[in-house]
Amino acid sequence: MAKAFFRLQKFLRRTQFLLFFLTAAYLMAGSLLLLQRTRLVIQQGSRGTSANQALPVLDGMAGVGMAEPRTLQNPSPRLLVAMEAMREPALDQRHGPRWLVSRNSELRQLRRRWFHRFISDQEPMQTAGFKAIKPTAEHKGTYVGCFSDDSRERTLKGAVFYDLRKMTVSHCQEACAERAYSYAGLAYGAECYCGNTLPATTAKAEECNSECKGEKGSVCGGVSRLSVYSVEEPRAAARRRRNVIYRGCFRAPENLTDTFPASLIQPNLTVEMCSEFCSKKEFPLAVLRGQECYCGFPTRRFPLRQGAEGLLCGGTPNASAAAPGKYCLVYQTPVQDTRCTDRKFLTTKSKVFVALSSFPGAGNTWARHLIEHATGYYTGSYYFDGALYNKGFKGEKDHWRSRRTICVKTHESGKTEIEMFDSAILLIRNPYKSLMAEFNRKYAGHLGYATDRNWKSKEWPDFVTSYASWWASHVLDWLKYGKRLLVIHYEDLKQNLIPKLREMVEFLNVTVTEDRLLCVENNRDGNFKRSGTKQKDFEPFTQEMKDLINRYILTVDEALRGRNFTGLPREYVPR
Repeated sequence: MAKAFFRLQKFLRRTQFLLFFLTAAYLMAGSLLLLQRTRLVIQQGSRGTSANQALPVLDGMAGVGMAEPRTLQNPSPRLLVAMEAMREPALDQRHGPRWLVSRNSELRQLRRRWFHRFISDQEPMQTAGFKAIKPTAEHKGTYVGCFSDDSRERTLKGAVFYDLRKMTVSHCQEACAERAYSYAGLAYGAECYCGNTLPATTAKAEECNSECKGEKGSVCGGVSRLSVYSVEEPRAAARRRRNVIYRGCFRAPENLTDTFPASLIQPNLTVEMCSEFCSKKEFPLAVLRGQECYCGFPTRRFPLRQGAEGLLCGGTPNASAAAPGKYCLVYQTPVQDTRCTDRKFLTTKSKVFVALSSFPGAGNTWARHLIEHATGYYTGSYYFDGALYNKGFKGEKDHWRSRRTICVKTHESGKTEIEMFDSAILLIRNPYKSLMAEFNRKYAGHLGYATDRNWKSKEWPDFVTSYASWWASHVLDWLKYGKRLLVIHYEDLKQNLIPKLREMVEFLNVTVTEDRLLCVENNRDGNFKRSGTKQKDFEPFTQEMKDLINRYILTVDEALRGRNFTGLPREYVPR
C-alpha cells in the first residue's frame, strides 16, 4: 500500500511540473502571437513593402569598396550579384555589368520610422467640450479675436505655413511681420495665415479652443476658426526694406492704369515708399516710373521675361531711383503672389495613378511645389516627412494610395514598386549635383549645407560609391518597367520653367491659365532654397569618383536614347 501511495505521489509531482511547463509555454506563445500581430499592423500602416531592384554597374568599379549602412535615416545600398539586362554595348566587353541591390529594404525602414514618429507626434484633437484658452499677453502685437475661417474664400491668404510641433503665436506673428502683413491668424493649433484685412465673420471666443502645438496655454484657433493677432511694426524700417528684391528694368506696358490695379503719384517717390504702399495693398510687384508707383502682378501684358538694360532706367537702382519715359523699375515686395496659392485635394478619386519619381536630391520637392501651385491640387508622398508638411505639403499626411492627390512623390524603384503606377513623371538631375544635394540634406536638412568637416570625412567617399549606383539604377528601372513616362531634366525645368511646367501639367491632364503659370514663375523658389553658410568652392569629387559616375552617365544616356527619349543634357557629359 505504501509503495503504491509513493508511486502516486511521484506521478502527481511530475504532472504538476508538466502542467506548470505547459502553462508557461502557452503564455509565451500567446505573447509572441500578440507581438507579431502588432508588428503586422504597424507594417500595414507604414505603406506596404517593396521588392528588390537591380542596377547595372561596370566592372571598372570592382575595386571600389561598398559602404555599409551607417544610419537608419540615410542607409546605403548593398551589393547584389547575378542578373542580366540592359548591358552597355559601347563599353569594352571586359567590363561586364554587375548588379547592385536596391535601397528598397532601407526605404521600408525609413517609412516605418517616419510612421512611428508621425504617430507619436500627433496629439488628440481638441474636443467641443474643451475649455476656452485665454490668450496670453506675452506675445508681440494685440489679440483681435476669434473669426470664422472659410478655406474657399480665405481673407488671410497672403502667406501660409504650418508647424505640427513648434507653432507659437510669436512665431506666426514674426513670420507675418517679415512679409509686411498687418495680421496673423492661427488655426488648428499648427497653421499660420497672414494678411492685411480682417475676416468678415466673427465667432464665439470659446470656439477658438485649440492649444498651440509649441506653447501651452496659448490659443491657436480651432476647427475652421482663426485666432487673429495684430502684428507689431518692426523697430527699424530697414528690416522691411531687406525683403524688397530688385527684379530689373523692363519696358512699361502701353496703358499702365489698365495693367496695374493700384497706383500712387507722389513727389520725391522712393523705392521704400512704393514698396510699402504696394505691400499694404497686398501686391507682389512694385513698379516705379518717374514719380509714379504702380502695384500689381506679372500678367500677359507684363510677364517680366525680357528685361532691358539698366541704363534705360537711369542706371543702378537705389533708394530714389526713377525710371524715365517708356521704361520702369520693378521690385518684388515681401508680399506673396496669392493667385496660385489655393490648393486642395481632388474631389473624386483619380482614375490614373501618377508617380513623381526621382533620385533623392534631384529636385522632387521643388517640382512638387511647382505642380501644386500650377494645378491647385496637393501632391502625395510614398513617405511621411513632417518638415515638408510644415512647409505646406498637406498631401504628406494623406495615404499615398488614396488617389486624392494629383501625383505621388517616390524614390522607389524595382518592378513591383513601379508597375503599381499607371504613369510617371521621371525627374532626372545631374548626378554630381544630386549627390551633393542629398549629402547636404543628410547632414543639414532640406535647406542647409553640410560643413567642411562632413565633406572631408570618410562618409563622403562611401556615400558617393554607394549612392552613385542608385542614381543610375533608379532611371534604368523606370525606363524598363514604367508604363507611360514623361522624362523631365531638372536643368531644363530650371532654365525653361513655363514651357516645361506646361508640359508636366498637360501630362497630368489639368488645364491651367497663363496668369496662374506666371504666378508660379513669380513664386518659383517657394520656401525651398538652401540657406545658411554655403560650402566653399572646392572639388569634392576625386578622379576615382568621377570615373565611376561618368560610366553611369554613359549607361543612362544610352538607355534614354534607346527608348527614344532625349539624351542627358550636355552638362552631364563626363568632366
